[in-house]
Amino acid sequence: MTRLTARALIAVVFWPSLFFFWFLGPFVLFLLSTTSSEVCPRLETRAEFLAAANGTLPMLIAQNLIYAVPIVCLMLWNRLSLEPARARHIATCIKLFAAAAVIGAVWEYGSSLTCDGYGQAFFSTAWQMTSYLPVVVLLINIPLYVLVFSLGRAYSTRDDITEDGVVHSSQDNP
Repeated sequence: MTRLTARALIAVVFWPSLFFFWFLGPFVLFLLSTTSSEVCPRLETRAEFLAAANGTLPMLIAQNLIYAVPIVCLMLWNRLSLEPARARHIATCIKLFAAAAVIGAVWEYGSSLTCDGYGQAFFSTAWQMTSYLPVVVLLINIPLYVLVFSLGRAYSTRDDITEDGVVHSSQDNP
């Protein structure tokens, strides 16, 4: 398999996963990963409520693994074309992604712990403070999305095409 073919295959995975997982996925996965408002009124004891909240953990883990697909694609692209400047940007992407994943998981888990069916909080006000975490996640995700999109565009663009659209073969370059 040539390097160009491998890059094209990674692009086939990267772009749809970026669109569907990062831009549309949060709307679907959030609904599946938290204790819904329909479940909360049916819970009567602390044990039932905690069991329902803990039942969201596998979905949160699966959600973060799905969200990691574009980052993995960037890492694979970097292995194909070793460029130190892009490698630093990918390391930044990984750090931003890890921070957003942890804060997002705390927010989603915390939001599933804020009701007990009677309007009383089972847990401390610290869990109720998780309602501010989406703003933090948004502030982390904006530069992450821009950086991942720009890196994806740079990696999925052919190197042998000049700015005026002319394709140069490897024989043209000394």
